[in-house]
Amino acid sequence: MRQEPLAKLAEYKQAIDADIEVYADQVRKSTLENYGQYVLDTETDVFLDMLSRGGKRIRGALVMAGYEMCGGTNQKMILQAARAIEMLHAHVLIIDDIQDCSTLRRGKSSAHVMMADYHRKHKLKGDPTHSGISMALNASLSGSQAAMGILANLDADPQLRLNVLSIVSRTLTITAHGQTLDIMNGLVEEPSEADIERVLEWKTALYTVINPLHVGMVLAGAGCEVTDAITSYGQHAGKAFQITDDILGIYGEEQELGKTPGDDIREGKGTLLVLYALKKAKPSDRAFLKKCLGNPKLNLKGFEECRGIIKRSGALSNAQKIVGKELQQALISLDKAKGLWSQEGSDFLKGLAEALRNRLS
Repeated sequence: MRQEPLAKLAEYKQAIDADIEVYADQVRKSTLENYGQYVLDTETDVFLDMLSRGGKRIRGALVMAGYEMCGGTNQKMILQAARAIEMLHAHVLIIDDIQDCSTLRRGKSSAHVMMADYHRKHKLKGDPTHSGISMALNASLSGSQAAMGILANLDADPQLRLNVLSIVSRTLTITAHGQTLDIMNGLVEEPSEADIERVLEWKTALYTVINPLHVGMVLAGAGCEVTDAITSYGQHAGKAFQITDDILGIYGEEQELGKTPGDDIREGKGTLLVLYALKKAKPSDRAFLKKCLGNPKLNLKGFEECRGIIKRSGALSNAQKIVGKELQQALISLDKAKGLWSQEGSDFLKGLAEALRNRLS
């Protein structure tokens, strides 16, 4: 019987969340025993808190989906791999929030803010902001290395484990390059469309979609023909995913986002939305938008005006059209690769693409 994609995604999420809960209990006990209360209360707890916040678990789910669609059957092993990929995501989120000066993540304080609050609560010496960042970075570092250790010790063929470590290492390197370019796009007067496209590919498509699918497929023993074939889907779906997030970052609600709407404007983030608006808006609107980009003190009234400018310029409708085109290309790529993996796997990925389209409807 065919299972609806969103129901399958919820099933993956439930399994991953349950596994993380057990893992977190084990790590807390081990940390207290071997490293003491300070390390537990700061480095370990802040990482596990970020890991436990969940989200949709899309990356872990894609690891499991990629594995199953290529015939993998070791559910215990692939669940551990999914956990490791989610741990690496928590590692990235902690760093991302520091770099973006974000105070919220998934409806709670960001890791560095939590640690600054810990500093104040315990009346420690020194600067709470600096120590909060320092402890959050340590939490991120230790969590990422624990994740790599999990991948290195999976119950899988040694060569497949090595291949996966190589894939993940390369992905994280390219993702870091994408993050650097994303930061630079917010610092220059006006980023190029080519540089924004590179961020979409390097920071999101590879990291969010292609990497987890490749990890799962490789652990199932899939060869280059299969992983190459799924890459096109990942590139198009990943771009659509990020552009959708950029749209929701301006037009979504805080409850849905888990962070404050308008952060992207306050950070001066270079996106296709902003670039299009800067090119197409009338001069007075363009001047106002440029003044607001990168202004951390931008108030609600100013942000609402920016939203209006972006919409009036046609940037919102243009971005929505791009999302639609990217998702259509993702679906076409799956049809072209028919027979390389299970039909159930293709149906799941098609369903995810449709669900992404529905986020904007």
